Amino acid sequence: MDVSALPPNIAAAWGLRERPGKGPKPALSLDLVVAAGIRVAKADGIGAVSMNRVATEAGVSTMALYRYVRAKDELLELMVDAAIGAPPQHDPELDWRAGLARWSWGVRASYQRNPWVLRVPISGPPATPNQLGWLDAGLRYLTDTGLTPAQQMSVILLLSGYVRNEASLGVDLQAGVLGEAETTAEDPMAGYGRMLRLLVDPVRFPSLSQVVATGVLDQSDGLDDEFVFGLDRILDGIAVLTFAWR
Repeated sequence: MDVSALPPNIAAAWGLRERPGKGPKPALSLDLVVAAGIRVAKADGIGAVSMNRVATEAGVSTMALYRYVRAKDELLELMVDAAIGAPPQHDPELDWRAGLARWSWGVRASYQRNPWVLRVPISGPPATPNQLGWLDAGLRYLTDTGLTPAQQMSVILLLSGYVRNEASLGVDLQAGVLGEAETTAEDPMAGYGRMLRLLVDPVRFPSLSQVVATGVLDQSDGLDDEFVFGLDRILDGIAVLTFAWR
């Protein structure tokens, strides 16, 4: 296979790029570089990740780092793939709906473990090992649904976008409440209804005022219930589509 046509970051992710030159075994490796980058991102956010900072974290010079990654963007791609990890093992006992629900919760959990991943811009379609692993895992639950390959890919794209958006919203809300570097234990929606009762004028916002008056926004059930509601509605729509193909 001619790997020269592959983007450098993809070739590096698959271990297809030429290793540093001959000589004594170096104390550094690509995996150690990526792990150092992840430690920086976890501690101080993605904005703190630079080649100089990662080199310091790895205990090497910045020039030594460039023997393994050619640029920061390449490093970020490798960090994201390592952070999301491999998908859960396929469960043949699950039908397509239960399987995709499990898959979606797994994707969400990977974001929650590494919220900095959501700050890394998407530079292209999935092509790194773990990204393709998650894609394959989702598609496996759609194999016997009767959906066309194009529809199967669209389903995974729809779910991926929903999960990423919901996870990003949760991170943004919690960052606003707690600060970027804090933990995500506190419910960012707590007290939202009380605040709106001070702000919402029934004349100016009649429909919103009615919702606020019910007290539903005072309930502090966290974001999990919202995730379940949206996920179920998407799966309901997919169910309609699969039924049409029976």
